[in-house]
Amino acid sequence: MQSTAHDFKDNAHAALVDPNLQDSLAKLKVGFSERRRQAAERLPEFEALRDRARDIKNHTLANLDFYLEEFERKVLALGGHVHWAPTAADARQIITDLCRSMNARTVAKSKSMVSEEIGLNDHLEALGISPIETDLGEYIIQLRHEPPSHIIAPAVHLTKDQVADTFHEAHSKLGFTKRLTERNDLVAEARYVLRQKFLDADVGLTGANFLVAETGSSMLVTNEGNADLSNTLPKMHIVLASIEKVIPTLEDAAVLLRVLARSATGQESSAYTTLNTGPKRPGDLDGPEHYHVVILDNGRSSVLGTEMQDMLRCIRCGACMNHCPVYGAIGGHAYGWVYPGPIGAVLTPQLLGVEEASNLPNASTFCGRCESVCPVRIPLPKLMRHWREREFERHLTPKGVRQGLALWSFLARRPRLYKGLTGLANRMLALFGRADGRYGTLPLAGGWTRFRDFPAPQPGGTFHAQWKHRKP
Repeated sequence: MQSTAHDFKDNAHAALVDPNLQDSLAKLKVGFSERRRQAAERLPEFEALRDRARDIKNHTLANLDFYLEEFERKVLALGGHVHWAPTAADARQIITDLCRSMNARTVAKSKSMVSEEIGLNDHLEALGISPIETDLGEYIIQLRHEPPSHIIAPAVHLTKDQVADTFHEAHSKLGFTKRLTERNDLVAEARYVLRQKFLDADVGLTGANFLVAETGSSMLVTNEGNADLSNTLPKMHIVLASIEKVIPTLEDAAVLLRVLARSATGQESSAYTTLNTGPKRPGDLDGPEHYHVVILDNGRSSVLGTEMQDMLRCIRCGACMNHCPVYGAIGGHAYGWVYPGPIGAVLTPQLLGVEEASNLPNASTFCGRCESVCPVRIPLPKLMRHWREREFERHLTPKGVRQGLALWSFLARRPRLYKGLTGLANRMLALFGRADGRYGTLPLAGGWTRFRDFPAPQPGGTFHAQWKHRKP
């Protein structure tokens, strides 16, 4: 996927005036967040589980080399194979070679954000191999040639009518000539089309929510069962996961699963939780003959031991974006790359460089809702602040902003001058405010007043003046 993170401001403006997107986002604001709240309230130990989940991930990251090697040993003992991919290009080449070893023409893919990260679909298509997305949301956006707009709900930006139009256009050549509009009918049509894709696939490729070092298993959590068909019917199953997905034991997985589904969709548990442990064994009725795990680094190991390591705790639940007022206003595509929302504002500068993605850490109100709902307690505002500091150090901040901060710094170091000027500004603003105590326009604040009124100062003067007056 080609990044447009550098065009974030233009992307955001386009999103704000898109009526279909705004209609879809309005439903998101009261959907995921409310169900998450209810699910957490029904589980008295939810906060304790969040602490435990954070500790499990911290322990794993502190001993990541050990658990990755232990996972590899278990997979090899089961008859599977592990491939190490330092970069996205390495991962693409490994998967290409595996597909060619099976003379594959089609690949049934379960939803995988890492495959989006490495641009796998475009790469396979250029080689004449057809990747078929089997998650319903991913299938819809593949038909539309769009990237996902959400980690767990990739087509959340679309309305039902848009999906109906997409299916009518794509499936008419398969004999579906009627434009369906009911959700159940649309799902049934997609199921009918995809069922044959599963049967025809030469290779199945899935992501992994967790890699369990204790058993050498890859764990998948879905609500559609598409992943089970992707890894059971084809002769080869390829698992694509990044290094931070490994965890020590199945007991640890049980803890993480209890916070994952509740944080993501407000469910007690997802409909399907599948453990894949090596290739088909003698006596097994089904399963792949060949089992390969591709483990991607792509810059993640450089974060270990740094102040940014906390970002690797992420279990891709999407809760941070479900509660983010910025994401709720502009959706995921405005962020310009694979990972949107607060976690994208932290991950994208790390993976693509702060020069490309310097706008993203600034796309935050710092209200703290993302951190307050994160199931593994990632301090997202702190990490975004880190990237803001790096942006400033590298002189990537707009000149006007830097000059404004320099002026504020000059005044802040001179308390008498600061108090005098702020007191004068306070009186002037109060004098020229509207009768209702608000401004419709204001010099140097057009970015604010273009969309909302600005409150005029209230009687009593500046904070310093009120503090001096009230202090005993």
